[in-house]
Amino acid sequence: MKRLVVDHGSATDVGLVREVNEDSYLAEAPVFVVADGMGGHDGGDVASGIVVQEFGRLTGRRFTLDEGIDAIMTGLRAADDRIAEYAASQRARGHHDFSSGTTAVVALVVDAPAGPQWLLANLGDSRIYRFFEDALTQVSVDHSLVQELVDAGRLTEEEAERHPDRHVITRALGGVAAAVPDFFHMMLPPGARLLLCSDGVSGMLSAARIAAILAESGDARDTARRLVDAAVAAGGRDNATAVVVDVVGWADESPYDAAAQRQSLEQKLGVLP
Repeated sequence: MKRLVVDHGSATDVGLVREVNEDSYLAEAPVFVVADGMGGHDGGDVASGIVVQEFGRLTGRRFTLDEGIDAIMTGLRAADDRIAEYAASQRARGHHDFSSGTTAVVALVVDAPAGPQWLLANLGDSRIYRFFEDALTQVSVDHSLVQELVDAGRLTEEEAERHPDRHVITRALGGVAAAVPDFFHMMLPPGARLLLCSDGVSGMLSAARIAAILAESGDARDTARRLVDAAVAAGGRDNATAVVVDVVGWADESPYDAAAQRQSLEQKLGVLP
């Protein structure tokens, strides 16, 4: 059995306009998450925090591909239910216009016969990028109004970046419609980088600027901080969060039986016959 060896780093900033950071993130193998909350103070930050809490249950575990899909769906459904219950309780207390929701992007390491692979999922307009050999690829597809217009040929990518409704999303946790994620499955070679970020990063930095920062030498922690700092320096109109995961390689993993090792040691010491 092979074990994936990764290095990772994360950073977040409230930005220059918002008063509250409604982004939350999780970076603890084998699961990495960025959630961008919506609904204002006590709405978005609670919603994104619920996502991180639910996916925190996956840390330190191993999954096959099918188990990984089930685990992500279970986490999203549980978060969706909790967010809906939280919003309903606030409205019952007299906050009649209260709303709470969040986007989510998830990267989960799964085991496969050919070696460890990545299972990726997204809801909303937070993004997942792959960076390898100086090429940046957006893996996730935004669930947004302007992306639907681009797909229909009614907007260009350049027009979408300046469109007044570019922040209107069509799928999210805590919404009226069922939260159905898109899944992506891939193997990343050693030397590849994975970036999960809120639109406070991707909306402030061009793809070329993101690629240039990812191409700079430095560990994942420094790179995540540079991305967030660059987004704030570019205007900081939203909360900015980045999680960077570097694929270092694979390591052979020998089964370790603690009970058998202890018994063997006791025999050597003469404790057992």
